[in-house]
Amino acid sequence: MFFALLFKRLFLVDNTQTYLYLPNSVLYMDDFLVLKQQAIREVRLADHMLTMTYPLLKDPKLLLAILENLFLASSHAMSALLSFERAWKRIPAFQDTFESKFHIFKQKVVPRYQIDMKWLRFIAELKEALEDHRQASTEFSRKGMFVMANEEYRLRTLSVDDLKYYLRLTKDFVHYVLQLIRTG
Repeated sequence: MFFALLFKRLFLVDNTQTYLYLPNSVLYMDDFLVLKQQAIREVRLADHMLTMTYPLLKDPKLLLAILENLFLASSHAMSALLSFERAWKRIPAFQDTFESKFHIFKQKVVPRYQIDMKWLRFIAELKEALEDHRQASTEFSRKGMFVMANEEYRLRTLSVDDLKYYLRLTKDFVHYVLQLIRTG
């Protein structure tokens, strides 16, 4: 009974949105909660595709879809933390582009929470792999790997082992960001 009363005092819920009620303010929570759920969903989807779907089909083009889901999970986790910070007015408004979000994350959020630079390098590496795919003039499968080549024939490969490593890092990053949001 006490918890129900406390919950009613702390949260105002209507049909579409949830608000956190504090004595002098109402904080819009829907943005970072939705982004948090999307990040978790993308990680689960990538995990399922890598551990269940890929071994059945053995189609190296699935590796690209898995990479895309890992990038989306990392991006949604980063956006959730940015939305959390924006809701508390700790960072300025930003555009809804990856470059803008990544810049604000690197300049404002990383120093505030003392986030390790390896996470920035990891997100940049995922983005670079996706850009290499988009700019590749030639793509082909070879020995269970997906190979992309640009006009200068610079090769980039995606293997199952690479994606298992990326999946582990993405899970760690999403968990780390969710912990930061919980502790606020």
